[in-house]
Amino acid sequence: MKILFGVQGTGNGHISRARALNKYLKADGINVDYIFSGRERDKYFDMEEFGDWRCYRGLTFVHDSGNVKIFRTFQEASLRQLMRDIRTLDVEQYDLIITDFEPVTAWAARRAGKTCLGIGHQYAFKYDVPRRGDNFVGKKIMEYFAPVEESLGLHWHHFNQPILPPIVDIDHISDPVDEKKILVYLGFEETHDVIQLLEPFKDFTFVYYGPFDQYESLGHIKLKPLSRDGFKYDLATSAGVICNAGFELSSEALHMGKKLLVKPLLGQLEQLSNAEAMSRLNLAMTMDYLDGNIVSQWLHNFSGRHVAYPNVAKAIAQWIGNKGWEHPGSKADLVESLWQAVDANGLESFSTNPTPVPLAETA
Repeated sequence: MKILFGVQGTGNGHISRARALNKYLKADGINVDYIFSGRERDKYFDMEEFGDWRCYRGLTFVHDSGNVKIFRTFQEASLRQLMRDIRTLDVEQYDLIITDFEPVTAWAARRAGKTCLGIGHQYAFKYDVPRRGDNFVGKKIMEYFAPVEESLGLHWHHFNQPILPPIVDIDHISDPVDEKKILVYLGFEETHDVIQLLEPFKDFTFVYYGPFDQYESLGHIKLKPLSRDGFKYDLATSAGVICNAGFELSSEALHMGKKLLVKPLLGQLEQLSNAEAMSRLNLAMTMDYLDGNIVSQWLHNFSGRHVAYPNVAKAIAQWIGNKGWEHPGSKADLVESLWQAVDANGLESFSTNPTPVPLAETA
């Protein structure tokens, strides 16, 4: 089997999912070519495992100080280049096209009449999951940004819908945890604003990953450039995580039992809805703005929630290897088996509703 896999490169979460899936797709003998879009090629790092991957400009959202700027996004988008890339991308040689919210591969597949499978968090929004900031523009972006015929949506809870648990790929789980160490990853916020937010809490050590050229210590605030291995280690050894309301990092933190404080990117449906879901499920504290009072409450009074998710990447790779998208009912079986394997350690929202029902009506 030969697959073309398109990955949205604007956030590292999409790439983390691709890494996890790549491992098991290769193990099953599936030949995969990768396309990444959404950032310049030299802004990616640790990409060797993806072989001779290709890079396209694609589409990305312009943001400023934690807010999406829709008008500037359209101003700066190169729609002519996007259409040219879609027209010239040859997908005929592939048995399946997969997209993790990557528009070039999704639209090229649609243009060629090829099956496109969406795998990712955004595809959970095809169903009745918690939403916030659900306006006309947000709905159309979710619908048309990277359209697919079949999807495997991912979310922290099933919400009685035919979606899967998150894909988590964890290292360093056995390393000791420093109860005063907090990982900070607020990629959509201004650096000086984040430093000012953390400055008063000198009893804690904040390991802050961001657009830094080299490591720098500001006393109890440690500035670190992005590094996959370093980030994984600091995540494992931290007691908690302060981050934007993206999906993948929050999933990893929950899987490892870290306490979470999330700040959504205002104006973006996905992140606003993620914060809403976190609140409903009592999985994290949230703040719409960088708020020192909320940080203080979280540091001193909030405890981590631990939701142990099964090996979703391996199960999806096996489902793909068996051409599950061609077999009615196989998706429902995949959904049910994976949610049955979730261990939420007694959290009420999971223990009272462990698997989605009725699958037969929603699959």
